[in-house]
Amino acid sequence: MKAVYIKEFGGPENLQIREVPDPPEPAGGEVIVRVRAAGLNRADLLQRRGHYPPPTGYSANIPGLEFAGEIAQLGDAITDHKVGDRVFGITAGEAQAEYLKIDHRLLARIPNNLSFAEAAAVPEAFITAHDAVFTQGRLNDGETLLVHAVGSGVGLAALQLCEVLGHRVIGTSRTGKKLEQCREFGLDEGIVVGSEPNFSEEVLGKTAGNGVEIILDLVGAAYFEQNLRSLARKGRLLLVGLTSGSTAEFNLGLALSKRLTLIGTVLRGRSVEEKAEATVSFSTNVIPHLASGLIRPNLDHVFGLKDVSAAHEYLESNESFGKVVLEFS
Repeated sequence: MKAVYIKEFGGPENLQIREVPDPPEPAGGEVIVRVRAAGLNRADLLQRRGHYPPPTGYSANIPGLEFAGEIAQLGDAITDHKVGDRVFGITAGEAQAEYLKIDHRLLARIPNNLSFAEAAAVPEAFITAHDAVFTQGRLNDGETLLVHAVGSGVGLAALQLCEVLGHRVIGTSRTGKKLEQCREFGLDEGIVVGSEPNFSEEVLGKTAGNGVEIILDLVGAAYFEQNLRSLARKGRLLLVGLTSGSTAEFNLGLALSKRLTLIGTVLRGRSVEEKAEATVSFSTNVIPHLASGLIRPNLDHVFGLKDVSAAHEYLESNESFGKVVLEFS
């Protein structure tokens, strides 16, 4: 089968399309998915550079955390799927290949109104956003969510989920253009953040001095101190991304006085059972809104497989608004 292959760690010029062995025959509750499209994530950029190795059992040379395709083979214990079913989901690696072996519990059915490319833009962003904001963060009625990098895949997913459920969202971005684009997805308030983050005063000004109940942070260290200042009493900070670094000073006094909760979350390293729980919750609470059109995939650009290096360069440019997808012909 063909696969995206990292011949050596480094820049996008080190990516190849290479013939690699097909996955082993599925057994028990496993299935083989014929991948038609795969989402590209910043984790793939880090893996290409050698900074984000996959869990044991997955190739460090074949990236990919999300996919959309159709079932090609079934293990002998599968009763709730059939060959040809259109499915999408998350995996710990190797999604950017023509065939993927995966536990059936990590699959969800693609709504009929979505193409494979559109479906591939969904799983990582929407499962991450729903799990972080609603399962772990427990966003309640009347509470306000602050989303950093709101124009990213996860940011837009969180924004759409909050819009359909009637929650107020404040978003930050490095450009006013992306904030304006986010308004059609339901953004209530936008804040442009420059090279020196200083957004807490604006957040407090937009919340009558109270701060926000939840922050979904896709940026990391550079925003940490301002995040603590932006949170309301008993606020929750959800750490999802570390694009600005992983080390920050921690104002313990501020955290104590506000009785704050800090939650770190990542999907890739979780057990199959934990990922299955998140997938079931996604299937129950998110897919019906995708099927009805109330929320939609945040698809920015589709690249052919042969243009994978260009896709990496585009994602690294920070010009994308939403998701970048690789399509298998």
